[in-house]
Amino acid sequence: MRIYHNPRCSKSRIALEYLKESGLNFEVIEYLKNIPTITELEDILDKLNISARELLRTSEQDYKLNNLALDTHSEAELLAFMVKYPKLIERPIIVKNKKACIARPLENLKRLLNE
Repeated sequence: MRIYHNPRCSKSRIALEYLKESGLNFEVIEYLKNIPTITELEDILDKLNISARELLRTSEQDYKLNNLALDTHSEAELLAFMVKYPKLIERPIIVKNKKACIARPLENLKRLLNE
């Protein structure tokens, strides 16, 4: 199991603490330091069963500066933006085997752990 974590994010810290309390083994990936590749992001999207657009943080400055609200960007272009500007990636993401969740709210993580 892995958590894509941003230590500055309160929701991410809550999810990390919950995982620690669960006693399960997991890997912490600080995705702002260890930026996922496009291939890794594609795998995460597949496990989340969502599009790249759904993984974007629309409140980020880079979202606005790069006009990502426009529907003209392809899936590949959005993934490239996430690699270039990893703050755009929604957080925290928990990957467990062939499934994943965005642990916001925490109930999403609880559901994933019970599957």
